[in-house]
Amino acid sequence: MWFKNLRIFRLSSNWSITLESLETALEKQAFQPGETHDMQRLGWIAPRPDTGLVYGQNGQYLISLRADKKLLPASVVNQVARARALEMEEQQGYKPGRKQMKEIKEQVTDELIPKAFSVYRDTRVWIDTTNHWLVIDAAAAAKSDEVLGMLAKVLDPFPVSPLHVQHSPAAAMTNWLIEDTPPDGFSIDQDTELRATNESRATVRYVRHSIEIDDVRKHVESGKQCTRLALTWADKVSFVLTDTLDVKRIAALDVLKENQDTLAANEAELFDADFSLMTGELARLLDDLVDALGGERKG
Repeated sequence: MWFKNLRIFRLSSNWSITLESLETALEKQAFQPGETHDMQRLGWIAPRPDTGLVYGQNGQYLISLRADKKLLPASVVNQVARARALEMEEQQGYKPGRKQMKEIKEQVTDELIPKAFSVYRDTRVWIDTTNHWLVIDAAAAAKSDEVLGMLAKVLDPFPVSPLHVQHSPAAAMTNWLIEDTPPDGFSIDQDTELRATNESRATVRYVRHSIEIDDVRKHVESGKQCTRLALTWADKVSFVLTDTLDVKRIAALDVLKENQDTLAANEAELFDADFSLMTGELARLLDDLVDALGGERKG
């Protein structure tokens, strides 16, 4: 159940919420299955089958937002609308004008939406009321914006803000490469991306290949900065750090999980153990990462 990506936000240090209060709040926007004329529906679902809308453990909460989207290709709408327009032309003796065609397409869309296939995706959210983190398991900003928007509808106040650090991640990662000195507790892995800061946006990527210091210096001299860097923290968790302070491709290493399966008696206990392990380790990783980037910057 480990998160794959981290979009990291700060919760106000004086904000807190109980599991029961969070559950009650999310129920206002719980996911409603069934037919709908909406192209997309958003709502909160149980993060695992045997819980309510919030799974909690020692001040650590897990919630999940479901986005259900109808699949209705424009080509299908256009095909049906053209057939409908031909029928109308035969009846009225002339082709439908632009306004009529727009109305036909809107009518066809309304008719087809309930019959369209739908796909859903679930976005998990970790709320750490102890260390005041809100972390969204999403690779794209649009997905995290959906989550924040839905939370803002049900939580008042909802004092959340992006994480700001003293040092630019791009500048820090570039210095780590040039000096071949990763911050304490971290090691540099093989995947690297360097991108030009000018309009060309020229990009060089090293995939499963270490980059030599001399090559780094040549790229930096030509105007590039490191925008993605693969790192390992404490020999426990590997990930990729980006210049926008997103953490991607998280993987718990074997040293963390070697005894976990034998300690858990069933699937529920395994989930409990996994969540406890993930939140504990990732909270420490985030603290060390913020320190590596010069500490947190307020405002």
